[in-house]
Amino acid sequence: MKQGVNEAIKFQKLKDASVVGLGHYLGNFKEQLVILAALAGLCMVLSVLSPNFLTKSNFLDIARVVSINGIMAAGMTLVILTGGIDLSVGSIFALAGVITAALIPGSYSESPFVTTFKLPVPAAILVGLLVGILIGYINGLVITRFRIEPFVVTLGMMSFARGLTYLYSGGYPINFKPMPPGFQWVGQGYVFGLPTPTIIFLLVIALCWWILRYTTFGRTIYAIGGNEEAARLSGMNTRRIKRLTYLFLGALAAFSGIVMASRVAAGSPVAGIGYELDVIAGVVIGGTSLAGGRGSIFGTVLGVFMLGVIENGLNLLGVSTYYQYIIKGMILIMATGIDGYFRKKRRY
Repeated sequence: MKQGVNEAIKFQKLKDASVVGLGHYLGNFKEQLVILAALAGLCMVLSVLSPNFLTKSNFLDIARVVSINGIMAAGMTLVILTGGIDLSVGSIFALAGVITAALIPGSYSESPFVTTFKLPVPAAILVGLLVGILIGYINGLVITRFRIEPFVVTLGMMSFARGLTYLYSGGYPINFKPMPPGFQWVGQGYVFGLPTPTIIFLLVIALCWWILRYTTFGRTIYAIGGNEEAARLSGMNTRRIKRLTYLFLGALAAFSGIVMASRVAAGSPVAGIGYELDVIAGVVIGGTSLAGGRGSIFGTVLGVFMLGVIENGLNLLGVSTYYQYIIKGMILIMATGIDGYFRKKRRY
Protein backbone atom coordinates (compact mmCIF):
# COMPACT_ATOMS: atom_id res chain seq x y z
CA MET A 1 0.00 0.00 0.00
CA LYS A 2 2.72 2.44 1.08
CA GLN A 3 4.82 1.50 -1.94
CA GLY A 4 1.87 2.22 -4.20
CA VAL A 5 1.40 5.68 -2.68
CA ASN A 6 5.09 6.44 -3.10
CA GLU A 7 4.96 5.37 -6.72
CA ALA A 8 1.93 7.61 -7.28
CA ILE A 9 3.69 10.58 -5.69
CA LYS A 10 6.79 9.91 -7.76
CA PHE A 11 4.72 9.73 -10.94
CA GLN A 12 2.95 13.02 -10.10
CA LYS A 13 6.30 14.77 -9.50
CA LEU A 14 7.61 13.54 -12.82
CA LYS A 15 4.41 14.71 -14.51
CA ASP A 16 4.65 18.15 -12.89
CA ALA A 17 8.32 18.41 -13.84
CA SER A 18 7.52 17.55 -17.46
CA VAL A 19 4.79 20.20 -17.57
CA VAL A 20 7.15 22.81 -16.12
CA GLY A 21 9.87 21.73 -18.56
CA LEU A 22 7.45 21.99 -21.49
CA GLY A 23 6.33 25.42 -20.32
CA HIS A 24 9.94 26.57 -20.01
CA TYR A 25 10.73 25.19 -23.46
CA LEU A 26 7.72 26.88 -25.03
CA GLY A 27 8.57 30.08 -23.15
CA ASN A 28 11.91 30.23 -24.96
CA PHE A 29 10.02 30.35 -28.24
CA LYS A 30 7.14 32.53 -27.04
CA GLU A 31 7.87 35.41 -29.39
CA GLN A 32 8.29 33.09 -32.37
CA LEU A 33 5.01 31.37 -31.55
CA VAL A 34 3.22 34.73 -31.43
CA ILE A 35 4.71 35.71 -34.81
CA LEU A 36 3.82 32.32 -36.27
CA ALA A 37 0.23 32.65 -35.03
CA ALA A 38 0.01 36.16 -36.50
CA LEU A 39 1.40 34.90 -39.82
CA ALA A 40 -1.12 32.04 -39.91
CA GLY A 41 -3.96 34.46 -39.15
CA LEU A 42 -2.77 36.83 -41.87
CA CYS A 43 -2.70 33.99 -44.39
CA MET A 44 -6.26 33.02 -43.47
CA VAL A 45 -7.51 36.58 -43.93
CA LEU A 46 -5.75 36.98 -47.30
CA SER A 47 -7.06 33.63 -48.52
CA VAL A 48 -10.60 34.92 -47.92
CA LEU A 49 -9.95 38.32 -49.53
CA SER A 50 -8.10 36.92 -52.55
CA PRO A 51 -8.82 33.46 -54.04
CA ASN A 52 -5.44 33.51 -55.80
CA PHE A 53 -3.50 33.70 -52.54
CA LEU A 54 -3.61 29.98 -51.74
CA THR A 55 -2.37 28.82 -55.15
CA LYS A 56 0.90 26.92 -55.48
CA SER A 57 2.33 29.42 -57.96
CA ASN A 58 1.66 32.29 -55.56
CA PHE A 59 3.39 30.54 -52.66
CA LEU A 60 6.39 29.81 -54.87
CA ASP A 61 6.46 33.48 -55.87
CA ILE A 62 6.37 34.53 -52.19
CA ALA A 63 9.19 32.09 -51.41
CA ARG A 64 11.34 33.41 -54.27
CA VAL A 65 10.84 37.09 -53.35
CA VAL A 66 11.26 36.54 -49.61
CA SER A 67 14.43 34.53 -50.15
CA ILE A 68 16.29 37.42 -51.74
CA ASN A 69 15.66 39.73 -48.78
CA GLY A 70 15.95 36.80 -46.39
CA ILE A 71 19.54 36.05 -47.40
CA MET A 72 20.50 39.58 -46.34
CA ALA A 73 18.28 39.44 -43.25
CA ALA A 74 20.16 36.36 -42.00
CA GLY A 75 23.42 38.32 -42.03
CA MET A 76 21.73 41.41 -40.60
CA THR A 77 20.57 39.29 -37.65
CA LEU A 78 24.18 38.61 -36.67
CA VAL A 79 25.09 42.29 -36.97
CA ILE A 80 22.10 43.50 -34.93
CA LEU A 81 22.77 40.83 -32.28
CA THR A 82 26.10 42.58 -31.65
CA GLY A 83 24.25 45.86 -31.14
CA GLY A 84 25.16 47.18 -34.60
CA ILE A 85 23.30 47.94 -37.79
CA ASP A 86 24.13 48.20 -41.51
CA LEU A 87 22.31 50.63 -43.77
CA SER A 88 24.55 49.95 -46.78
CA VAL A 89 23.14 46.51 -47.71
CA GLY A 90 20.92 47.88 -50.48
CA SER A 91 23.86 49.64 -52.13
CA ILE A 92 26.12 46.59 -51.80
CA PHE A 93 23.27 44.58 -53.32
CA ALA A 94 23.19 46.85 -56.39
CA LEU A 95 26.95 47.25 -56.83
CA ALA A 96 27.66 43.51 -56.68
CA GLY A 97 24.78 42.77 -59.04
CA VAL A 98 25.95 45.32 -61.61
CA ILE A 99 29.62 44.28 -61.52
CA THR A 100 28.79 40.58 -61.73
CA ALA A 101 26.34 41.11 -64.59
CA ALA A 102 28.93 43.15 -66.51
CA LEU A 103 31.44 40.29 -66.28
CA ILE A 104 29.02 37.56 -67.36
CA PRO A 105 29.35 36.44 -71.02
CA GLY A 106 26.51 37.81 -73.15
CA SER A 107 26.03 41.01 -71.14
CA TYR A 108 25.99 44.45 -72.76
CA SER A 109 25.34 48.06 -71.74
CA GLU A 110 25.83 51.67 -72.83
CA SER A 111 28.30 52.15 -69.97
CA PRO A 112 31.93 52.62 -71.07
CA PHE A 113 33.03 50.39 -68.18
CA VAL A 114 31.11 47.43 -69.53
CA THR A 115 33.58 46.07 -72.07
CA THR A 116 34.07 42.84 -73.97
CA PHE A 117 36.18 41.50 -71.10
CA LYS A 118 34.19 38.62 -69.60
CA LEU A 119 34.80 35.84 -67.10
CA PRO A 120 33.36 32.36 -66.62
CA VAL A 121 30.14 32.46 -64.57
CA PRO A 122 31.69 31.13 -61.31
CA ALA A 123 34.59 33.61 -61.53
CA ALA A 124 32.22 36.54 -62.20
CA ILE A 125 30.11 35.56 -59.19
CA LEU A 126 33.27 35.34 -57.07
CA VAL A 127 34.26 38.89 -58.10
CA GLY A 128 30.82 40.15 -57.04
CA LEU A 129 31.14 38.38 -53.69
CA LEU A 130 34.60 39.87 -53.14
CA VAL A 131 33.13 43.34 -53.69
CA GLY A 132 30.60 42.73 -50.91
CA ILE A 133 33.24 41.21 -48.62
CA LEU A 134 35.52 44.21 -49.12
CA ILE A 135 32.80 46.76 -48.36
CA GLY A 136 31.61 44.78 -45.35
CA TYR A 137 35.17 44.56 -44.03
CA ILE A 138 35.66 48.31 -44.45
CA ASN A 139 32.43 48.95 -42.53
CA GLY A 140 33.54 46.72 -39.67
CA LEU A 141 37.08 48.08 -39.65
CA VAL A 142 36.02 51.74 -39.46
CA ILE A 143 33.41 50.99 -36.79
CA THR A 144 35.78 49.05 -34.55
CA ARG A 145 39.05 50.87 -35.17
CA PHE A 146 37.73 54.43 -34.86
CA ARG A 147 34.78 53.63 -32.57
CA ILE A 148 32.28 55.41 -34.81
CA GLU A 149 28.60 54.58 -34.54
CA PRO A 150 27.56 51.89 -37.06
CA PHE A 151 24.60 54.02 -38.15
CA VAL A 152 26.91 56.84 -39.29
CA VAL A 153 29.52 54.61 -40.96
CA THR A 154 27.05 52.48 -42.89
CA LEU A 155 24.95 55.51 -43.86
CA GLY A 156 28.05 57.00 -45.48
CA MET A 157 28.87 53.67 -47.13
CA MET A 158 25.32 53.46 -48.45
CA SER A 159 25.85 56.70 -50.37
CA PHE A 160 29.41 55.83 -51.41
CA ALA A 161 28.57 52.37 -52.77
CA ARG A 162 25.49 53.66 -54.57
CA GLY A 163 27.64 56.35 -56.19
CA LEU A 164 30.11 53.69 -57.36
CA THR A 165 27.21 51.73 -58.81
CA TYR A 166 26.00 54.71 -60.86
CA LEU A 167 29.55 55.54 -61.92
CA TYR A 168 30.33 52.02 -63.08
CA SER A 169 27.04 51.49 -64.89
CA GLY A 170 26.69 55.05 -66.15
CA GLY A 171 23.11 54.85 -64.93
CA TYR A 172 22.32 52.26 -67.60
CA PRO A 173 21.03 48.74 -66.89
CA ILE A 174 23.23 45.83 -67.89
CA ASN A 175 21.26 43.37 -70.02
CA PHE A 176 21.98 39.96 -71.53
CA LYS A 177 21.82 38.64 -75.09
CA PRO A 178 21.63 35.80 -74.25
CA MET A 179 22.05 34.94 -70.55
CA PRO A 180 24.25 31.86 -69.95
CA PRO A 181 22.23 28.92 -68.56
CA GLY A 182 24.62 28.59 -65.61
CA PHE A 183 23.91 32.13 -64.45
CA GLN A 184 20.22 31.91 -65.30
CA TRP A 185 19.87 28.91 -62.96
CA VAL A 186 21.07 30.99 -59.97
CA GLY A 187 17.95 33.17 -59.94
CA GLN A 188 15.45 31.36 -62.15
CA GLY A 189 16.15 27.66 -61.66
CA TYR A 190 14.45 25.04 -59.50
CA VAL A 191 15.72 22.33 -57.17
CA PHE A 192 13.24 19.62 -56.12
CA GLY A 193 10.39 21.89 -57.21
CA LEU A 194 11.61 24.86 -55.16
CA PRO A 195 13.13 28.04 -56.65
CA THR A 196 16.91 28.14 -56.47
CA PRO A 197 16.90 31.37 -54.38
CA THR A 198 14.77 29.56 -51.79
CA ILE A 199 17.24 26.67 -51.61
CA ILE A 200 20.08 29.17 -51.17
CA PHE A 201 18.09 30.95 -48.46
CA LEU A 202 17.51 27.69 -46.58
CA LEU A 203 21.23 26.88 -46.74
CA VAL A 204 22.13 30.35 -45.43
CA ILE A 205 19.61 30.02 -42.61
CA ALA A 206 21.01 26.60 -41.67
CA LEU A 207 24.56 28.02 -41.67
CA CYS A 208 23.62 31.01 -39.49
CA TRP A 209 21.67 28.77 -37.09
CA TRP A 210 24.69 26.50 -36.73
CA ILE A 211 27.00 29.48 -36.16
CA LEU A 212 24.82 31.00 -33.44
CA ARG A 213 24.02 27.70 -31.77
CA TYR A 214 27.19 25.65 -31.86
CA THR A 215 30.21 27.91 -32.38
CA THR A 216 32.29 30.13 -30.12
CA PHE A 217 31.86 32.84 -32.73
CA GLY A 218 28.07 32.71 -32.32
CA ARG A 219 28.19 32.73 -28.52
CA THR A 220 30.55 35.70 -28.63
CA ILE A 221 28.07 37.58 -30.83
CA TYR A 222 25.41 37.22 -28.12
CA ALA A 223 27.94 38.19 -25.43
CA ILE A 224 28.93 41.37 -27.29
CA GLY A 225 25.30 42.37 -27.72
CA GLY A 226 24.57 41.70 -24.06
CA ASN A 227 27.54 43.64 -22.68
CA GLU A 228 30.44 44.41 -24.98
CA GLU A 229 32.75 45.69 -22.23
CA ALA A 230 32.20 42.59 -20.10
CA ALA A 231 32.84 40.39 -23.15
CA ARG A 232 36.10 42.24 -23.85
CA LEU A 233 37.26 41.95 -20.23
CA SER A 234 36.51 38.22 -20.40
CA GLY A 235 39.18 37.88 -23.08
CA MET A 236 36.94 37.87 -26.15
CA ASN A 237 38.29 39.58 -29.26
CA THR A 238 35.20 41.74 -29.68
CA ARG A 239 36.62 43.92 -32.46
CA ARG A 240 37.51 40.93 -34.61
CA ILE A 241 34.10 39.33 -34.11
CA LYS A 242 32.27 42.54 -35.03
CA ARG A 243 34.39 42.99 -38.15
CA LEU A 244 33.61 39.44 -39.21
CA THR A 245 29.86 39.98 -38.80
CA TYR A 246 29.93 43.01 -41.10
CA LEU A 247 32.12 41.13 -43.57
CA PHE A 248 29.70 38.20 -43.53
CA LEU A 249 26.73 40.51 -44.09
CA GLY A 250 28.54 42.22 -46.96
CA ALA A 251 29.08 38.85 -48.63
CA LEU A 252 25.41 37.87 -48.21
CA ALA A 253 24.18 41.26 -49.49
CA ALA A 254 26.40 40.88 -52.55
CA PHE A 255 25.23 37.32 -53.17
CA SER A 256 21.61 38.42 -52.84
CA GLY A 257 22.24 41.13 -55.45
CA ILE A 258 23.78 38.55 -57.78
CA VAL A 259 20.72 36.32 -57.38
CA MET A 260 18.44 39.26 -58.18
CA ALA A 261 20.47 40.14 -61.31
CA SER A 262 19.98 36.56 -62.49
CA ARG A 263 16.28 36.56 -61.61
CA VAL A 264 15.40 39.74 -63.54
CA ALA A 265 18.03 39.09 -66.25
CA ALA A 266 19.65 42.49 -65.71
CA GLY A 267 22.03 44.35 -63.44
CA SER A 268 20.26 47.55 -62.45
CA PRO A 269 21.93 50.54 -60.74
CA VAL A 270 18.65 51.35 -58.95
CA ALA A 271 18.25 47.84 -57.55
CA GLY A 272 18.08 47.50 -53.79
CA ILE A 273 16.86 51.03 -53.03
CA GLY A 274 14.95 50.84 -49.75
CA TYR A 275 15.90 47.20 -49.18
CA GLU A 276 17.67 48.10 -45.95
CA LEU A 277 14.24 49.02 -44.55
CA ASP A 278 12.76 45.63 -45.48
CA VAL A 279 15.77 43.71 -44.16
CA ILE A 280 15.93 45.52 -40.81
CA ALA A 281 12.15 45.36 -40.43
CA GLY A 282 12.18 41.59 -41.00
CA VAL A 283 14.85 41.10 -38.35
CA VAL A 284 13.15 43.33 -35.78
CA ILE A 285 9.68 41.88 -36.41
CA GLY A 286 11.27 38.47 -35.86
CA GLY A 287 12.11 39.46 -32.29
CA THR A 288 15.77 40.44 -32.54
CA SER A 289 16.42 43.41 -30.24
CA LEU A 290 18.00 46.49 -31.78
CA ALA A 291 20.02 46.82 -28.57
CA GLY A 292 21.65 43.47 -29.32
CA GLY A 293 22.11 40.28 -27.36
CA ARG A 294 18.63 38.84 -27.92
CA GLY A 295 17.09 37.23 -30.97
CA SER A 296 17.19 34.16 -33.18
CA ILE A 297 17.61 33.25 -36.81
CA PHE A 298 14.26 31.45 -36.90
CA GLY A 299 12.54 34.60 -35.68
CA THR A 300 14.10 36.42 -38.63
CA VAL A 301 12.72 33.80 -41.03
CA LEU A 302 9.22 34.40 -39.65
CA GLY A 303 9.72 38.16 -39.79
CA VAL A 304 10.75 38.27 -43.45
CA PHE A 305 7.93 35.89 -44.39
CA MET A 306 5.49 38.14 -42.52
CA LEU A 307 6.61 41.11 -44.62
CA GLY A 308 6.61 39.03 -47.79
CA VAL A 309 3.07 37.78 -47.22
CA ILE A 310 1.85 41.31 -46.45
CA GLU A 311 3.44 42.70 -49.62
CA ASN A 312 2.12 39.84 -51.72
CA GLY A 313 -1.39 40.21 -50.29
CA LEU A 314 -1.42 43.96 -50.91
CA ASN A 315 -0.33 43.39 -54.51
CA LEU A 316 -3.09 40.81 -55.05
CA LEU A 317 -5.61 43.26 -53.62
CA GLY A 318 -4.38 46.01 -55.94
CA VAL A 319 -3.18 48.33 -53.16
CA SER A 320 -1.05 51.22 -54.43
CA THR A 321 2.72 51.10 -53.90
CA TYR A 322 2.50 54.40 -52.01
CA TYR A 323 0.23 52.85 -49.40
CA GLN A 324 2.50 49.82 -49.20
CA TYR A 325 5.41 52.07 -48.16
CA ILE A 326 3.21 53.63 -45.48
CA ILE A 327 2.16 50.23 -44.16
CA LYS A 328 5.75 48.93 -44.10
CA GLY A 329 6.88 52.04 -42.24
CA MET A 330 4.09 51.65 -39.69
CA ILE A 331 5.01 48.00 -39.14
CA LEU A 332 8.66 48.91 -38.54
CA ILE A 333 7.71 51.68 -36.11
CA MET A 334 5.43 49.30 -34.22
CA ALA A 335 8.10 46.59 -34.10
CA THR A 336 10.77 48.95 -32.78
CA GLY A 337 8.29 50.42 -30.29
CA ILE A 338 7.41 46.97 -28.96
CA ASP A 339 11.11 46.09 -28.75
CA GLY A 340 11.82 49.27 -26.78
CA TYR A 341 8.88 48.63 -24.44
CA PHE A 342 10.00 45.13 -23.55
CA ARG A 343 13.63 46.23 -23.13
CA LYS A 344 12.49 48.87 -20.67
CA LYS A 345 10.26 46.38 -18.89
CA ARG A 346 13.11 43.89 -18.49
CA ARG A 347 15.38 46.64 -17.17
CA TYR A 348 12.98 47.38 -14.32
